[in-house]
Amino acid sequence: MTTVIEVDGLRCRYGDFEAVQGVGFAVRRGELFALLGTNGAGKTTVLETVEGHREPAGGRVRVFGVDPSRDRRIRRRTGIMLQDSGFAGDLTVRETAELARRMRTEPSDVDGALAALGLDPRRDVRVRQLSGGEKRRLDLALALLGEPELLFLDEPTVGMDPESRRTTWEIVRGLLARGTTVLLTTHYLEEAERLAHRLAIMHQGRIAVEGRLVDVLADHPARITFTAPEVPLPPLAGTATRRGPRVEIRTPHLQQDLLAVLAWADGHVDLSGLRAHPASLEEVFQSVREEVPA
Repeated sequence: MTTVIEVDGLRCRYGDFEAVQGVGFAVRRGELFALLGTNGAGKTTVLETVEGHREPAGGRVRVFGVDPSRDRRIRRRTGIMLQDSGFAGDLTVRETAELARRMRTEPSDVDGALAALGLDPRRDVRVRQLSGGEKRRLDLALALLGEPELLFLDEPTVGMDPESRRTTWEIVRGLLARGTTVLLTTHYLEEAERLAHRLAIMHQGRIAVEGRLVDVLADHPARITFTAPEVPLPPLAGTATRRGPRVEIRTPHLQQDLLAVLAWADGHVDLSGLRAHPASLEEVFQSVREEVPA
């Protein structure tokens, strides 16, 4: 598959502070790559650099094979949804979209973009009268003008109600199906789980975890929990801890240990509240946050 974004050894500084310390990843055509991070991890700085809004202090960034901070031709092939676009509040929704259309060289369907985001009924409403979620939908509509090949989504669903969030997810899935490449940042881990082909989690200026979601989760222990009498447990591949009658087993071999627990309990141990599940992205994220700095 064609590589759209290449980041290798990226370093970014604010004065003497190195906010990004040797980050590297690649995003292929038609892929959604989620860039996650703890607070202050440096993901916004990485995003701004890949978008071409800042030059790196070191390393290499290429978008469509060129340096995004120096080659402005890539702008016509990209759409950017910022965390806050700073709309002019006295313009209507339609006027705002039309202004954005005039700033692009590619043909753009303003009415279609507004309709896709459910904003057609609000087209004559001034932007300052929109709710926070409606403003985010307008942000996305403007980012989609010109049908960009590469879409940057920076916290796209903050402030949206659940229905608008699901609508946005469906729009993004449709874009991916048509071959659009997406670089996403989000604090909603469910969003990354539902949409991302691959992801990276940044911590303290570096990438701590990177890969396909299934591989990232497989590297962290699954969990089995239940309540049972305080009798000896069977031999397990994982590690069991007790808090009174409550048992938690963290294991790299979920099926093996679940079968062992069921066989052990069969006929003579009463299990209640039995739950077994693989690691979640939230647990992976929490493990990254708890890492002790080197």
